[in-house]
Amino acid sequence: MNRAFSLTGLLRLRHLQQDEAAGALAAANRNATENSAHRTETHSAMANIPVSATTSAALNAMAAARASSRSMLADLDGLGRNYAVAVGEAQNAFDVARAQSIGLEKLQTRHAAAWNAEELHGEQTALDEIASTRWHQGQAGAAR
Repeated sequence: MNRAFSLTGLLRLRHLQQDEAAGALAAANRNATENSAHRTETHSAMANIPVSATTSAALNAMAAARASSRSMLADLDGLGRNYAVAVGEAQNAFDVARAQSIGLEKLQTRHAAAWNAEELHGEQTALDEIASTRWHQGQAGAAR
């Protein structure tokens, strides 16, 4: 049996793909988190808009600020849904890449176990041969 695992290059590639997928997942999560924080800030800013107006210009400004804030919140909600989809897709891509890596890692583990078993069997055979030779030598010496 060949000592080197023949799929080492492929395993390395799968690990690189897994790392890339993990990076994409982290970026998608970061975008979703930043969007959520921005939405919270916008919602807080909307709550701080004054409730009473002393002039018609102030009333118009309040109405415009509220309309703008509502529009921004709607945009951030839509963007948040897009980010949630992106996070789901990135998670799926990571899960696939991880599954491919795990399969090869298990093959590598089995290869190493088979190699070790073969090596131990060879050592045991050599030890048995040595013991058998000494025993036969001992029997020949006792017969003299």
